[in-house]
Amino acid sequence: MTDDDATPPLTTRVLSVSLPVADQDAALAFYTDVLGCELVMDTEVWPGARYIEVRPPGSTVGLVLLRPDGPLPVAVRLGTPDADRAHAVIAGAAVTLHNDEVLRWEDVPPMFSFTDPDGNGLVYLQDRPD
Repeated sequence: MTDDDATPPLTTRVLSVSLPVADQDAALAFYTDVLGCELVMDTEVWPGARYIEVRPPGSTVGLVLLRPDGPLPVAVRLGTPDADRAHAVIAGAAVTLHNDEVLRWEDVPPMFSFTDPDGNGLVYLQDRPD
């Protein structure tokens, strides 16, 4: 097989890792004020779904501070060059796929969530073009 024939890898990078937190405000204060992380995003995705992401200085991987009982999945978020292809591959694997199709929202990369064979939460987000 030549490089021209190679299929691109399904996973390109780790984008972020979720941490379950009981109190998002207290966790945000700890990670920024005590640990020195930088706030990347603090937004209400939809009512009751607060997404907070912090990142250690110089890191490309974020820490997402989520309520464990909230509507957003506590998961490792991974980059993929093609969310549709990744969805098709995962749909054929012996795992739980949480979305029947790739989710597409304005200003958000195409994405979907699933669990690995051990029940760990994973989310694929399509890489944005450079």
